[in-house]
This record gives sequence, C-alpha cells and structure tokens, in this order.
Amino acid sequence: MGLFSRDIKTMDDLFVHMLRDIYYAEKQIVKALPKMIEKATNPQLKQGLEMHLRETEGHVKRVEQVFEMHGAEAKAVDCPAMDGIIKEANELASEVDDKQVLDAAIIAAAQAVEHYEITRYGTLMAWANELGRSDCAAVLKENLDEEKAADEKLTGIAEERVNMAAAE
Repeated sequence: MGLFSRDIKTMDDLFVHMLRDIYYAEKQIVKALPKMIEKATNPQLKQGLEMHLRETEGHVKRVEQVFEMHGAEAKAVDCPAMDGIIKEANELASEVDDKQVLDAAIIAAAQAVEHYEITRYGTLMAWANELGRSDCAAVLKENLDEEKAADEKLTGIAEERVNMAAAE
C-alpha cells in the first residue's frame, strides 16, 4: 500500500499506515545497527550505537504496544525512505577506507536515520492526539524523546572528536 493508497480513507487509516511505516523502519534499523557498530572505531560512537540498538529494540515493542492499544494489526509496510537511507549509508561505508572518516560517515548516516524517525514520531503523536488517543501519543513520545536524545548524543560525539579526527 503506497502512501496515497485508495485504502487510506480516514485520518485513522493514515495513522495506522504511518505506524506501520515506522514499525518497518525500526525493524530495519535493528538489522542495520550491528553492521554500523562493527565498522565504528571510535569507542564513544560504538558504545552510543550499542545503546541505541537496545533502545531501538524497545521502540519496536512500544510501536507494537500502540498497535495493540489502537486495536490495529501490528504489521509493517515498506518504507522506501528508510530503505534509501540505509542503502546510502552502506554504499558510503563501503567507499571509505580511512577509519576516522568512516566514523564521521557513520554518524552522518545515523543522524539521517534519527531525523527521519523524529519527523515520523512527531507526526504520529500529533495525529494520535487529534484522534483522541493521548494514551498512544504518550507511548510514541517515549520513542520520540529517545530519538532526539540519540541525535544529540551523536552530535556531541561528532563535535567533540570524530569530525576533527576525520579532518586531520
């Protein structure tokens, strides 16, 4: 089902579709993060990615909780945006030989992922509230808060050392 599918007739349909989109995205991130962790050389970056992998596994569970609370089937729909972000990250990582430059590329890719998730969770929270589902919005906010924190941590790691080391 595409974003503007005929199957989406109501705001509720759109909410469920977007929830399925982020569900797919989170599951893809759970698959992609171990590869990023393996390639990262900066200890802070490695540790931050490992922590975020555990958080992302929790995000999947929270999204499943929202499906259940909302009375919708927990299933994923393809998310070409996330597929593209991950594909680009993998291609870029395969083109970089210098480990310090690779760490900077990994941070950039991880932040692209975070920014996508931040927009999706923000939208889903707003829609949940409009649909009278503040309970769902509260669960989604937990994911949003963790995504924002992960983005800030990545920025800190980049600015404290990784970008400078990559530029040397």
